[in-house]
Amino acid sequence: MSLPPSPPVHPAAALLRASKHASTVTEVAAAVASDAFVVVGMGWNPSVGRARRALTASGVSHTYLGYGNYAVGWRKRLAIKLWAGWPTFPMVFVHGQLVGGASDLQALVTSGEFATLVGAGRATR
Repeated sequence: MSLPPSPPVHPAAALLRASKHASTVTEVAAAVASDAFVVVGMGWNPSVGRARRALTASGVSHTYLGYGNYAVGWRKRLAIKLWAGWPTFPMVFVHGQLVGGASDLQALVTSGEFATLVGAGRATR
């Protein structure tokens, strides 16, 4: 299933959107570009812990970036969601590619595709 294209954004609105929490988005983008495995999450969310444990159990170390919890930090998390195009946390990145959240990562591990992604990423980095 594919979504219809996003509507055009007026340049003034695009500039405003890009300026909101730009330092947070830049921090996440830099980690995704430089680190092989990145989890972006938040406190109090059990799925974040599941994703991190799945990576550790798979034998890979990862970078964790946490932004607030259910009570605070929602604006920063919203900026990250808009940048990534992913609606929930955690966000798991493998070799610069968003693979989804905790359940998506677990499905990749279970199917064996995660091991393929790990190996392919090592060959290209």
